[in-house]
Amino acid sequence: MKKKKLGNTELETAPIIFGGNVFGWTLDEKESFKMLDELLDKGYDTIDTADVYSRWAEGNSGGESETILGKWMKERGVRDRISLHTKVGSDMGQGHKDISKSYILSAVEDSLKRLQTDYIDLYYTHWDDDKTPVEETLEAYQKLIDQGKVRYIGASNLSAERLQDSLDAAKAKDLPKYQVFQQQYNLMERDDFEGEIKTICTANNVGVTTYFSLASGFLTGKYRKEDDFEGKKRKSFVQKYLNRRGLEVLGVLDEISEAHQISNAGVALAWIMNRPGVTAPIASATKSSHLKAFDEAVSVNLSEQEMNRLTEVSKK
Repeated sequence: MKKKKLGNTELETAPIIFGGNVFGWTLDEKESFKMLDELLDKGYDTIDTADVYSRWAEGNSGGESETILGKWMKERGVRDRISLHTKVGSDMGQGHKDISKSYILSAVEDSLKRLQTDYIDLYYTHWDDDKTPVEETLEAYQKLIDQGKVRYIGASNLSAERLQDSLDAAKAKDLPKYQVFQQQYNLMERDDFEGEIKTICTANNVGVTTYFSLASGFLTGKYRKEDDFEGKKRKSFVQKYLNRRGLEVLGVLDEISEAHQISNAGVALAWIMNRPGVTAPIASATKSSHLKAFDEAVSVNLSEQEMNRLTEVSKK
């Protein structure tokens, strides 16, 4: 499997990054271990998680995903085979987002403990708090890099202005630079990335990873009428796509997937993988069979015409 380089780093990733938000949410510990074993066997060795995952599940308080991942790496003895990405700054129950220096330096210790490791390969600013000076946040990361607790940093969900300010401050004050930017991007949600964010990332050689790459499962094609998501945990995420545009996107996916004899998910991921400016999509799976779409996306060659059809039908 051909690896891709993340920004100006020594980190390489498989063409698809596994999203660890399912650990402790839709997958319990035993199921998570099974999924992680299969991923590593297939060569998908980059795992994306966050301190806040899976806080939203009933009975959880945050940190469940990191805890499961840390236990698995420890039991299997595979930490050195994993490119480990996690995040800081989201609401962990304190009632607000926080990317101040003091908060980051405290939160990283909790993440390292849960992950049962002494370093994080890529540490993201998860959400902006819209008040901490960008220099202060980067100074916190400088300290963690100097201590060997973090190798590289990235950012997620920042505004174009705050991203640019952070990149400018890193250059002007010799502070760590965000090497990767993570943003929502898929056939149903294109505006968050395309435009100013994409321009900034391209101009500054910032790698891009995309979350909700399958639009919370909508692009798999399994949600085509309201009855399909009733009682499902992802209902609140996918019901907004059940409209004329969404069904037209699914229609084109149906045709292209049939032509290649692969799944809709495989085609949707392949589209992202071949979009300008994107390094790798992040995708999750809850069953072994779902991983087939990863392999399909990596191996399929979409024609220019097929790429254009998908790009055109998904325009708003």
